[in-house]
Amino acid sequence: MKSTTHRPGTSTREQLMLNSAFFLLFPGFFYYHTLLGTGTTGAFLGGYFSPISIVYMLPLFFVYYRRMRLDPRRRSAIDLHYGLFNAYFLAVIMVNAAAGANRAIVVNHLVCILFMVNTFIMFTFIDFEHRQFRLMALASLAGMSAIAFSFSVNGVFYLGALGIARDAESLATYQGFARSYLMTFLPVVAYTRSMPLRLALYAVGAATLFVNTARSEFAALLFAIPIIEFYFSRHKLIFLGLAVVIGMSIYVHLDDIIASLPESRILELVDLSHSTSANKRHHLTVYARQTIAAHPILGDYASYAPGYYSHNVLSAWVDLGLFGFVYVLAITIVPAIPMFFKEYLAGRRRPEFVLGFSMACVTVLLLISSHFFTDMLIGASLGAYSQYRFERKYGKYRPPHLSPSPLRHEDLRQAVPQPGSSRA
Repeated sequence: MKSTTHRPGTSTREQLMLNSAFFLLFPGFFYYHTLLGTGTTGAFLGGYFSPISIVYMLPLFFVYYRRMRLDPRRRSAIDLHYGLFNAYFLAVIMVNAAAGANRAIVVNHLVCILFMVNTFIMFTFIDFEHRQFRLMALASLAGMSAIAFSFSVNGVFYLGALGIARDAESLATYQGFARSYLMTFLPVVAYTRSMPLRLALYAVGAATLFVNTARSEFAALLFAIPIIEFYFSRHKLIFLGLAVVIGMSIYVHLDDIIASLPESRILELVDLSHSTSANKRHHLTVYARQTIAAHPILGDYASYAPGYYSHNVLSAWVDLGLFGFVYVLAITIVPAIPMFFKEYLAGRRRPEFVLGFSMACVTVLLLISSHFFTDMLIGASLGAYSQYRFERKYGKYRPPHLSPSPLRHEDLRQAVPQPGSSRA
């Protein structure tokens, strides 16, 4: 169901600003780099994401400050701990920058903090159920899918291969395009009540990320689908049976699928030993383990060349030490545990919950397998969890007030007619 009015406590002006930030940062990134990759324009905004994030930094901070000031109930442990984590991260950066750490890595980490905080604020306060957001998000997904299919060559969407970009060094990789698609896809599908529409979104989304060849995001989407559908399903045993049948069918025909698409990067997920990218990431992980073994408590900040970091959560241990590594795991995993036990099997069908929970699961998967600890999904999943928590405790899902009504009379004798007293 689409809401035509915003939730209590939010203003139309705020939502317009939040929506503009979301659509310029995620679908906007996809469209900008499409123009860049097709030679339509030059890189007049550089890599795009940094300047747009800086433009929205103060407006988003103002929204956060205003909403917390107007309703202190929004302040939660997740805000506190995410703030403390970023403060610790910033302190580590400053100390190592003063000691002469690689400037490129220092600047990249500072920008990543901005990205994560902006994303956290957006996912905390955006009204994903509102008609305006949903229509714009569905149109954005349709546009991104159309671009991916239209410009794919031999079933692969990679604009760099066209060789017509004016500023090829600024052109995003396939991961950047896939990130924009996934960050738009998850809020849309979580707030879609219609099963046929969700199934259509799954089919188009999976096909889009397949031609995009971003294996991590493709795996994340496939991982999110059963999590979302199992939660929404009324007959969970039937759903499990269908999932087993589909899984077995794919397994039986897997060799035929691989033979029909021998050059597909996505199908390298079946056997990563033949993937040059996976082998490179394995070597970076081995190097990270060696660094951790040599510096188990404090880590060794920026001890690698720019871009050559471990593509998993061990990167936090290398740069932030043992404390930072444990803190990252805590803020990403701990919120998902009570969500699972209190809500996932309760059959309530709340979109705020399924967005927060599915994003938390996807974030943990990608941190374990392929993403750096500054991944924006961390901010997005914590923001979605914060929104769910507020709606459950104080918003439309708050439990009814069951305490006894106040006494009409301070003394019981006042409620009992006394002999000789006149009746009103």
